[in-house]
Amino acid sequence: MSPAVVATIMFGTFGVLIGLRVPVSFALGLACVPIALIDDRLTPFLLINEMWKSYNSFILLAVPFFLLAANLMNAAGITQRLVHLARASVGHLPGGLGHVNVIVSMLFAGISGSSTADAAGIGSLMIPAMKKQGYDASFSVAITACSSVMGVIIPPSIIMIVWGGLMSVSIGGLFLAGIVPGILMALLMMGTVLVYAKRRDYPVYQRASLKAFFSALRQASLALVTPAIIVGGIIAGLFTPTEASVIAVIYSALLGGLVYRSIGLKAFPKVFYESARFAAISLFCIGTASAFGWLLAYYRVPQALVDAMSGWGTDLTTTGFLIAACFLFVGMFIDAIPAIIVLGAVLLPLADKVGMHPIHFAIIGVISLAFGLVTPPYGLCLLITCSLGKVKVVHVLKDVGIILVPMMILLILVIVFPDFVLFLPRLIAPDFLGDGGSGLGKSL
Repeated sequence: MSPAVVATIMFGTFGVLIGLRVPVSFALGLACVPIALIDDRLTPFLLINEMWKSYNSFILLAVPFFLLAANLMNAAGITQRLVHLARASVGHLPGGLGHVNVIVSMLFAGISGSSTADAAGIGSLMIPAMKKQGYDASFSVAITACSSVMGVIIPPSIIMIVWGGLMSVSIGGLFLAGIVPGILMALLMMGTVLVYAKRRDYPVYQRASLKAFFSALRQASLALVTPAIIVGGIIAGLFTPTEASVIAVIYSALLGGLVYRSIGLKAFPKVFYESARFAAISLFCIGTASAFGWLLAYYRVPQALVDAMSGWGTDLTTTGFLIAACFLFVGMFIDAIPAIIVLGAVLLPLADKVGMHPIHFAIIGVISLAFGLVTPPYGLCLLITCSLGKVKVVHVLKDVGIILVPMMILLILVIVFPDFVLFLPRLIAPDFLGDGGSGLGKSL
């Protein structure tokens, strides 16, 4: 079978299954079955073996541990402390609670690495508070959902860890490359909140005194140390990303259990269960997506795409926009992790063809996939916040579309100016850049 035939069968089957509401993880596995039945060289055991090899990865242990750390932080009331700090910092700006929402999401992103944990933890606090203060329900839900996607961009990011492990890219380099885009995204969203506040006359808090600010900073200081421990330790080579995730869990448990005394022993089983449940979903997706991606590589589908594109004479910028468009489209329908495995493997040769740096390619992919967290029909963060705000998704889409404009501007900047994401890794840890193929060993 030709690459075109294989791609048509697999993606066609996958699309039909998604249309029938089959879960993505199962749809990816079932889409491999027709090819396995047609080609006598393939057996189910061969595909199962590919799934097993994808699970047999030390780096993937970081996924459940970072999810557990995020859930422990939420259960410990860390989010509330971050809210107080953000309110003391930016609450006096027009649309104060909207700015607080964005800043808290940025701070929590540096702790959790998970956008869904961000949306659930911050949304449960901020959405009711904003509605009570007179903010429109649709805006309250939209800004919470959109700001939560910083969890996949600002380090430590679970998606970046998965990307680095699967694509053999320096995780430390990815973390450094995500800092500037993440901070700029927060600033752009705050600019959008400012426009909303002026047009809709949203309330403003009284400026906090220096004493109140330093009091809030002191209460949140131990939580704010978390990203410095995790990211700093990885960049300095003190521990691997997986070891960092375990340290984050221990630190979160000690902080909530012994220092703040906000988590009792009875709360731990529920936190463990929820973390294990979400981790199992993500990891099962990795297995079926790996089998799907292996079949595409076996039939040389990525190489066929590169050959087809080579005649177009695409340059670095044009290829960047093409890659972003592919991730934006796929991210609307499936979770980021299987999208990385399937689409990342297909598009990586195309990026290599035009000389795109693997870290630049990764950041384009991560930011593009972040859109999928707040765009239907997938839009997991949007679904979570709509549920918390008791608002129908259709009523929020207009505000979501407006708030996503700054994110699109950021994505364009990242595509057009590669140094925008590469200068910080070059400045702090140039060894992480390498040639793109040996980065994983350096980050581990």
